[in-house]
Amino acid sequence: MISLPQPNDLTSLVLRTDFTDDTAWEAVKAALRTWEGEDSATFVSDPKYKGVSLHELVDADNAASQDDRLTYLFLADATTMTDVERPLLALDLADEPGRTFRVPPRWYADVSTNLTIANMDFAEFANAIDRSDTYQGFDGD
Repeated sequence: MISLPQPNDLTSLVLRTDFTDDTAWEAVKAALRTWEGEDSATFVSDPKYKGVSLHELVDADNAASQDDRLTYLFLADATTMTDVERPLLALDLADEPGRTFRVPPRWYADVSTNLTIANMDFAEFANAIDRSDTYQGFDGD
């Protein structure tokens, strides 16, 4: 069974699961780093996570000690690497394990920051998705 890496303090884990395009991965990282010049992500690019399923990630989190459990993470998967907007896949690991939605880099900082400091919960963002299961901000943003 795989184990999940821990994000750095006050950042979100961005886990690469698709290794078909290194240039796309660099573009994802660059897009996420543009927000206020600060890293709000802990980027992990380890081939042992290549093609890992959502179920495996949920199981890995459940197997972790209570102190090492995550509440959510972001995946840079095949869709992230091939879609021109580079939307990450947000994965709930706590309240509704396995629930997902897409987050374009434009909205990553809002989602990541609010989840990191527990100002909002995963469901608040997941309940605000559009027909493509993508978070595009709240009405009025």
